[in-house]
Amino acid sequence: MVGFKNRYFVMEIFIDPNKELMVDDPIIITNFNISKAIKDNILMNFGECGLASSLGSFQVKYVNPITKLCIIRTSREEYQKVWAAITMVRSIGNCPVVFNLLDLSGSIRACKNAGLKCEESKFEQQKLIIGDRLTDELNQQMLGCLEKIKVLEH
Repeated sequence: MVGFKNRYFVMEIFIDPNKELMVDDPIIITNFNISKAIKDNILMNFGECGLASSLGSFQVKYVNPITKLCIIRTSREEYQKVWAAITMVRSIGNCPVVFNLLDLSGSIRACKNAGLKCEESKFEQQKLIIGDRLTDELNQQMLGCLEKIKVLEH
């Protein structure tokens, strides 16, 4: 029996810096928010048939709301359509965003390694930026996200 062939995207999400400063309507990056934005964009640009063909193995596997890194799985036959839709996503909720592709891989293991390397460097960078204001809660939350990406599987 042949397994399904998938592609995995490691994506970085850039949020409009002016929007992050506003306290009244903070955007929380979650699996659901990202998935909904991408699915809506596939529907808008490729129609119902394009959406239906893309949903076979489409899944947001991992999201880190601190560093705004996510891993997305899609089928090998549909990855170009999903990638095109991701590049056309301009907002999650009411917050303007831009996706940046960091890695495209055919295996979850290679994608996990690329994501882990990126997460560790972003965490070190964030520790330098925050400095003395790094709380134990934020540190534990980030370490929890690192553990979550280490155990990532199909």
